[in-house]
Amino acid sequence: MFTVPPKVTPRAFERLAEIGASAQGKALRVAVEGGGCSGFQYEIDLDDPKEDDLVLSEQGETVVIDSVSLPFLADAVIDFSEELIGARFVINNPNASSSCGCGTSFSM
Repeated sequence: MFTVPPKVTPRAFERLAEIGASAQGKALRVAVEGGGCSGFQYEIDLDDPKEDDLVLSEQGETVVIDSVSLPFLADAVIDFSEELIGARFVINNPNASSSCGCGTSFSM
């Protein structure tokens, strides 16, 4: 089955460069785990790339997604947002049927 990979915005790659992710030898890991108030939740962290990861690179920075999470993130957009409530990486996921107010939990 073909899965359209997620896209990463230039703003997200710029933020990774600002925090020096590649200089630390790290990539931004985006994963989907069971739990959260809506059934699934996003796990976003700096991590080491692993062998079965999808690797998305630009501007010398890297975002990785494990093979189990990839179908949940098909055609999603990974971005960085700065708002009054704080700055964070955000995911616009067309596969999510609903999400909670915090934006880290969703259902399908």
